[in-house]
Parts: sequence; structure tokens; C-alpha cells
Amino acid sequence: MNGFSSQYLHGLELLLPRLDATAIDRACACLATARDAGRTVYTCGNGGSASIASQMVVDLLKGGSYQKPRRFRALALTDSIATITAYANDVTYDDVFVEQLRNWVQPGDVLIAISGSGNSANVIKAVEFANQAGCATIGLTSAETGRLREIATLPLLVPTRHMGHLEDLFFVATHILCYAFIEDRL
Repeated sequence: MNGFSSQYLHGLELLLPRLDATAIDRACACLATARDAGRTVYTCGNGGSASIASQMVVDLLKGGSYQKPRRFRALALTDSIATITAYANDVTYDDVFVEQLRNWVQPGDVLIAISGSGNSANVIKAVEFANQAGCATIGLTSAETGRLREIATLPLLVPTRHMGHLEDLFFVATHILCYAFIEDRL
């Protein structure tokens, strides 16, 4: 294990400057447009990506909205375990996000989809539906593989397949997206 920490951190150090700041700025503008129009921001993902999706909503609702004149409407599709397990058990796990969107989504809403592989069937179905419904779709995924990078209207790509590094940089990207509002930049 000697030196592993340094190697891991060095890997992140090499990846961080390869994030597309211009694409992240476009995503910030997309979120500002949705907020100002009273539209809803939805997030989804599986496993670690689900945790990131949930945390992003916390940051938008509390940090990006508390005591602000303009507030976010945001919902993590990952947070109702009862709803997720009902669809997974009675329908299919592939529909756990898309079926929730069918209840709420309106044109002009935003879906932020997070998938390390870029091929999670439930995330892909949600993005396809959101695109058809007239939503903006922001996809956080690997630049190296997966359908999500091809179908999201605004892909935010991380140039690695290393899951730890992907999730680390997904958090960086979502923190930039949220802190633009927390620090009143937009």
C-alpha cells in the first residue's frame, strides 16, 4: 500500500484540468434559466451516482435557495426508496426513474443524469424520455464509453473509466454547478 495515496491523488491531479469548464458553465446557465422560469431540476443515478444526485439536490435547495430571492425547484429521483422498490418489484428496475418523470416533467425542466458507465438502462430511459418531453438533459459520465454521452443534450464528460476518479470528479462538477448559485454568481 505504500505510495497508493500519492498515486491516487496524482491521477486526480492529471484529470482535474481536463474537465470542460465551458461545458460546466453552459450547465450553470441551463440551471439558472430553469430556476428563473420556475422549472424543476431532477437528478438520477445508481449507487454512488445516486448519492451524488441526492447531494446535488440538497445543495440546490438549501445552499442555492435559502434566503435567496430566486429559488430552485429540485427533486432527486433517487430519494423515494419506496417508489423505487415498488417499480423495481412490480414493473422493472429499468423504469424506476422514467416512471417518476412521467408524473411530473414539463417542457423546460432539466434532468441531470449521472452514470459512470454511461449505459445504466434506467438512466438512459429517463434521459430519452426527458429529451422527448422537451427538457434539457445534462449527463455526467465517462468521456470514454457509454450512450449517455451521446444522448444528453449537454454532456459533462470525465476522461477516465476509473470509477473512483469518475465519482470524485462528478462531485467536483456538481459542486461547481451548485456553488455558482450558493456564492451568488448567477
